[in-house]
Amino acid sequence: MQSAKIVVKDLYKVFGDKTQEAMRQLKSGQSKEKVFANTGLVVGVNNVSLSVGEGEIFVLMGLSGSGKSTLIRLINRLMDPTDGSIILDGQDITKLSQKELVNLRRRDMSMVFQSFALMPHRTVLDNAAFGLEIAGVPRQQREKRAMEVLEQVGLAPFARKHPHELSGGMQQRVGLVRALAVNPSLMLMDEAFSALDPLKRSEMQDILLQLQRKERRTIFFVSHDLEEALRIGTRIAIMEGGRLVQVGTPQEIIENPADDYVRDFFKSVDTSRYLQAKDLLDPAAAAVMVGEHNLDSARANGHPWVACLSKDHKWLGLMDVDSARHSGQMINVSPVKPASCLPDVLNRLLGQSEPLPVTEDDGRYLGVITASSVLSKLSTHRLHSAAH
Repeated sequence: MQSAKIVVKDLYKVFGDKTQEAMRQLKSGQSKEKVFANTGLVVGVNNVSLSVGEGEIFVLMGLSGSGKSTLIRLINRLMDPTDGSIILDGQDITKLSQKELVNLRRRDMSMVFQSFALMPHRTVLDNAAFGLEIAGVPRQQREKRAMEVLEQVGLAPFARKHPHELSGGMQQRVGLVRALAVNPSLMLMDEAFSALDPLKRSEMQDILLQLQRKERRTIFFVSHDLEEALRIGTRIAIMEGGRLVQVGTPQEIIENPADDYVRDFFKSVDTSRYLQAKDLLDPAAAAVMVGEHNLDSARANGHPWVACLSKDHKWLGLMDVDSARHSGQMINVSPVKPASCLPDVLNRLLGQSEPLPVTEDDGRYLGVITASSVLSKLSTHRLHSAAH
């Protein structure tokens, strides 16, 4: 079970003074519109509870005014909540003093905004190392760390340049490096790539995913771009009117939208493009054999293939039930990861006659994908979408 990095419980934010009456009305079930009409106070966040797991990219979406930017500012305590709790690594950060909050942000929490907010008079290296400088890290040490991260995102050759000498996409990469340089376990990203053109935005998403595969940070990412959310999100949360409407994996939300508001997000997007390998498994294609391989049993149950696993269920290879009886040879087929996207899966399937195995990062076997399982899933998916 994935442990929780952030747990938000019964969180409210009402803007203005004398919020007691607004809170009483909210807790009795009144809408934010009704509360505004009655009190003149604006409700930013209304009774939100959620948890974010260690190492996941949790994407928060919603239309303008839905409360998503308010929520992220509550989580990093740029705003104080009206009521509720925010538990980070087991500690309620709503109870921290200002000094404790500053220390928390310096050592374990970074934020990346839509505006690059680079200091024009400082070099790329100095901008990248700024968070470490604020934290009191000696110059040589902070520059070494900043250069390491600049190298990761391909900006090391530009370390001595100034921001105005870089493109917008490169400037945003510097903003990302500055956040990463302090080595936070939690990154909060508020519309971080939305100011970029589509090509640069896609490039930044690639960089983020590449870094995430290596370092597995917890990332809380606010976006209004559905394609971005589907591409990078481990899970997606959708807000409306300050309330949390639905939370789930991209596939769960695509297939089971909570209401018309959620469904409307997907109208203009071919969501089948965001199917992943773990969504395409064919349970009938391959029998599972651990240790000794009983081909007769596989044949009797109608399985054309046998997935050969070690005793700890790690992937070894495939056997064709019909031909393996004579040769006994195992076919070495390279597996794909559960999050591999549909285009990558199709490219692999087109180049081979065998099913495509899917394994976790540690080699544990999940199942196989066949051409027929992909076609079946696409057909079901599109019929389901048409029905809504």
